[in-house]
Amino acid sequence: MTDDGGLRLHLQRVLPAPRSVVFRALTEPQELAKWWGPDGFTIPNVESDLRPGGSYRIAMQPPEGDLFCLVGEFVEVDPPERLSYTFRWEDPDPEDRETVVTLSLRDIGGTRAELVFSQGDFATEGRQALHEEGWTQSLNKLEELMSSAASA
Repeated sequence: MTDDGGLRLHLQRVLPAPRSVVFRALTEPQELAKWWGPDGFTIPNVESDLRPGGSYRIAMQPPEGDLFCLVGEFVEVDPPERLSYTFRWEDPDPEDRETVVTLSLRDIGGTRAELVFSQGDFATEGRQALHEEGWTQSLNKLEELMSSAASA
C-alpha cells in the first residue's frame, strides 16, 4: 500500500547488462517477446509506437487457453533511464482497472543495471498479487536473457 492507500507493486533487480542494453530489451518488440509474460507464455505479436502518446499492443498466449492482449499508451520514454506506460487488458476482468507501469534504470559500474519497477494502483489485493507473480516470472526471464547475452 502507498501512503494514500493505493495498492502498488514495487520490484527491484540488478541485471548483468548496461542500462542501454536493458532498455532495448524493455522496448524493442523482438527483444520483448523473448522474456515477456509468466512462465509458459509465448508472445506471438508485439506492436509498438515508442513515443510519448504512442500506443502498444502485446498478444499473450498462455500454455492452455485463448490468446489475450495487453494494450496501453506510452507516458514517458527517456532512453536509457526511464519508461512509463499505461497497462490494461483488452477484455478486462471485472476487478481490473488501468494501471501505470514505471521502469527506471541506473547503471552500476557500467556492466550492470539496477531496474526499479512500479505499477499501480490496483483495484484489489488479488489483482496486485496476480501481477506480482507475473512480473516476477517475467523479470526472472529478463535476467536470464541478460545473463546469457553477457556470457556470449
